[in-house]
Amino acid sequence: MLKAIQVRVSQGTQYIPDPRRADPRGFRGAPLIAAGECATDCHACVDACATQAIELDPLRIDLGRCMLCGDCAAVCPSQRITFDSRYRIAATDRAQLVLSASHPEPDPITVSAALRARFGRSLKLRSVSAGGCNGCELEVNALANVNFDIGRYGIDFVASPRHADGLVVSGPLTRNMAQAVELCWAGMPEPKFVVAVGACAISGSPFDGADTLDRSFLDRIAPTLYVPGCPAHPLTMVCGLLDLLGIRT
Repeated sequence: MLKAIQVRVSQGTQYIPDPRRADPRGFRGAPLIAAGECATDCHACVDACATQAIELDPLRIDLGRCMLCGDCAAVCPSQRITFDSRYRIAATDRAQLVLSASHPEPDPITVSAALRARFGRSLKLRSVSAGGCNGCELEVNALANVNFDIGRYGIDFVASPRHADGLVVSGPLTRNMAQAVELCWAGMPEPKFVVAVGACAISGSPFDGADTLDRSFLDRIAPTLYVPGCPAHPLTMVCGLLDLLGIRT
């Protein structure tokens, strides 16, 4: 018993009273691109990026493909690329995930009046791992723990798609999971929406173009909310959902 108490005291307070004001120290969040010019004929960051998330002229980074590994910052001779701890980087528009010096972060999520009226007090989500590595899935599961406690906002994960309002998709959508995703979506009652969690779900990165993928579902059903990261941070998802539904903390 004494040992258990000592462990609890050493851990301190883990509960996050307000996810929008959290300070995830040590977390590598969104990239920040400084104004200025790159070194002449330099493409070191592009060469270092394993997911083709970086483009030049002008320098921009696609959070929908970025794994937040930091390799680009390490090789940039002009030091134009850095990373900070920003986690409120979810978006409702795929194009908003492309960051540059003139567009340093996604625009604030606009509250969906329709979703707020329907799900603002009770939202049930069904999570499907569509061929993922289990990284994003672990972070999605963490939403229900004592740290983030998403249930306090009336948001819960359910076991059956028939009880779900939103489909949370993680993983790159492999061919052997394509039918499972379709069946889950078909089993959900209207109205319903999709949340794409992680770079894999958003773009297929780093497996984009592989013949083992079948992303036809997301080609037809555009996500209502994009939650970037590799894996996506629970704070990114919870804040994205709260902003989408207009829920105050």
